Amino acid sequence: MTITELKQLKESEDKVEFKEAKNQYAYNSSRKSVLGYSVAFANEKGGYLVFGLKDAHPHDVCGSKAYEGREGQLEQDVYRDTGVRIQTEVLHEGTNRVLVIKIPSRPVGKPLYFNDVPLMRVGDGLDRMSDEMYLSIIQEQEPDFSAKFCEGTGIGDLDEVAIKKMKESYARKQKNPGFLQLSTEQVLTDLKLLDNGKLTYAALILLAKKEVIHNKLPQSKTIWEFRNSEAQIHHDSREVVDEPLFIAIDSIWKLINQPTLNRKYPVQSGAYIFDLYDFNEEVIREAVLNAIAHRDYTITSEAVVKQYPHKITITNPGGFPKGVTIENILTVSSTPRSRLMTEILEKTGLVERSGQGVDKIFSITLSEGKAEPDYENSDMFQVSLTLRTEIIDKAFHVFVSQYQNSEKEPKLGVEQIITLSKIRNGIFQNLKTEIVSQLEKSGLIEKVSGHTNRYTLSQDYHALVNESLKIGKRYMVKEIEQMLIALQGNALKMGELEKNFEASLNRNQIKYLTGKLFEDEILNKDGKGSGTTYSINKSFSSLRGEVLIQNVISFLRDKYE
Repeated sequence: MTITELKQLKESEDKVEFKEAKNQYAYNSSRKSVLGYSVAFANEKGGYLVFGLKDAHPHDVCGSKAYEGREGQLEQDVYRDTGVRIQTEVLHEGTNRVLVIKIPSRPVGKPLYFNDVPLMRVGDGLDRMSDEMYLSIIQEQEPDFSAKFCEGTGIGDLDEVAIKKMKESYARKQKNPGFLQLSTEQVLTDLKLLDNGKLTYAALILLAKKEVIHNKLPQSKTIWEFRNSEAQIHHDSREVVDEPLFIAIDSIWKLINQPTLNRKYPVQSGAYIFDLYDFNEEVIREAVLNAIAHRDYTITSEAVVKQYPHKITITNPGGFPKGVTIENILTVSSTPRSRLMTEILEKTGLVERSGQGVDKIFSITLSEGKAEPDYENSDMFQVSLTLRTEIIDKAFHVFVSQYQNSEKEPKLGVEQIITLSKIRNGIFQNLKTEIVSQLEKSGLIEKVSGHTNRYTLSQDYHALVNESLKIGKRYMVKEIEQMLIALQGNALKMGELEKNFEASLNRNQIKYLTGKLFEDEILNKDGKGSGTTYSINKSFSSLRGEVLIQNVISFLRDKYE
């Protein structure tokens, strides 16, 4: 926009606010600030804040030094505080500088707040949003992009293998083998993917040939990357998955599930033996399909899967669907952004019923003794899910699995497992009475003495916790961890080891521990007498941190349990 065009704009009609701001303008000290106007304009579906022009029409140029040289930082600050990505542009008339701040619309169905107040412009002021405007925003419906028709497409643009997979999945899920005998045209019409020879975008995403995806909807691709370290910027491997979703989901899982990238860990407790993987197939498939199904396809960027040795992050463009936040993700019933596509994924059994996929991700992850799925890096423009591989509570995994594999009834569902996890973590707010009652009758939880509404997991769990702290009758896990951390990359004498263990072990206990680890070929000993040094055996010396600890502990458990 040019200065000449700006001069002709009218504030109320053209959604623009003019400020002289000859030297500076407040960022957030009051409602009439950059942040306040950003919130108000975003709530009104966008507008302009202009510094360096007078308020009276036509707007004469007076020049402004506000945020001079700090335009980029201003954009970052507003995004940090609102999630809105403003754009700044500097114009000049002679020596006079004009700063134009373009403020985009808020997401559909989500009002923005300044100091906990949803703002709107009223005359020359910024006031609390009216109830009418507030209700109109939260009742907004996102249009179903997947149900729209893509011009210039037809059945010939679809991949026959993908169609076959969809038919087979639908027939199996619906227990209707007769579905396989229907013509492709009939199937597509029945599923609302085809009408009068035209395909919906859902049909393209789910079934289209590669070249059609490239031409018509390139943002529906998924990027997979692997990095050996979370600190490195450049990827070690990268693949672009540009197949229809009924084929792509298997391709994505194959990339993640490479033997060297998805390691297997045997878990043993008494007679209980079970293999856990870094990345659970059910969890990963549900998470990837959720990302692809619920993303915003009006944003021209791809879903991205970033895999590391100890975590995986799945990111999709567009914030949470209407009504969903990080805080209520397990409790709210949301409106799917791509309802048609989601319905087909549900009918074919690729995803859980709407609203239950995240529950499944949480319950399986928690039941494996891993950290809670992490959505903290999500904002209004993306949803980011991080899943970590480390088993932080082996006892909880064994506790849940032993019950599920026993003859006891009823078996634990999603709500029961999540409730057990909350009780384990000392969270008692908003627990469902009927679920708590069921868990208590099953002997999985007990009331805390002297409390009517506080519980603890049963003694079976606490016995497993104590067991998980040991390796057979030979080692304490904590002592091994401390020894490995002290010695990684080092060769230390006994006196130096004493300093590392001074709060927990004496010299004789350290000698006994190093002796056992030497016998088990975890440590090397070099030198004699007081000059003896201890270091990690070459079988493990190339490893560091949690990888080193997990490998040594797994080795010793295999030997003594």
